[in-house]
Amino acid sequence: MAIETIGVVGCGLMGHGIVQVAAQGGYAVIAVETDARALEAGMQRIEKSLATLERKSVEKGTDPDTAHKKTGETRARIRPSLEPASLSECDLVIEAIVEDLAIKKELFALLGQTCGKNAILATNTSSFPVTDLARASGRPGRTLGLHFFNPVQIMKLVEVVQTGETAPGLVDELRTFARTCGKTPITCKDTPGFVVNRLLVPFLAQALLLLERGDASQEDIDTAMQLGCGHPMGPITLADYVGLDTSLAILEGWVTRFPDEPDFRVPEILRRKVSDGHLGRKTGQGFYPWDGDKKA
Repeated sequence: MAIETIGVVGCGLMGHGIVQVAAQGGYAVIAVETDARALEAGMQRIEKSLATLERKSVEKGTDPDTAHKKTGETRARIRPSLEPASLSECDLVIEAIVEDLAIKKELFALLGQTCGKNAILATNTSSFPVTDLARASGRPGRTLGLHFFNPVQIMKLVEVVQTGETAPGLVDELRTFARTCGKTPITCKDTPGFVVNRLLVPFLAQALLLLERGDASQEDIDTAMQLGCGHPMGPITLADYVGLDTSLAILEGWVTRFPDEPDFRVPEILRRKVSDGHLGRKTGQGFYPWDGDKKA
């Protein structure tokens, strides 16, 4: 079936970006939140992002009227809503809410009852088993993973995650959707962390274990990976940027589910930072001090 109308549940850090890129791709988008303030905050983020996009387009030589018309068309495709029932008219619904498995399962059970029988359901989870959410929806054949990366408006990758129950053709439909949104899709099975986080999170943990043992300073660890491996950002800076609470939640979940996997270890230095409320960029302090999106 043709995907024309997209629903995005959650308009926070990831959700607002998914709303924007889907609207830029030409889709009608319904942005759903349960809290009016959260919805307004998400729409303000989109407005700020579109204004920046329009300004940069003009700086690159686009006619101002043309640039303004394009962003106006994108805005017009977005409909904010506080009513989950509005998702019943969507062809594809993408979940982008808090990374809490129990809450996600509740939402997918609701989506399974609310959405049209042919609608595709997708989760933007970065760490939880897609299979668990697919089964919670009551329609496991039509539920899969669609993992965008932060910041969504800039990062080009989307992981399309299939389970053992994914219906034939769905992966191709979502790969097409991702490309229409200006992204490059890859496909993988429903394994812990999919591709990127399965490699990335243990890498971040190993960097923190180096620091915890006193093998090297955080600055030298970061510099080593930047200059020695060509990484644009060192692993400890990246952990701060992503959010130390996010890394901790992923690692703790993996350790619980896969206790015999040697790659899944939780550095105590990470637990202490999170316990102290130092979560990285989002709180202005992690292993480094932050001023907005940049290290202070």
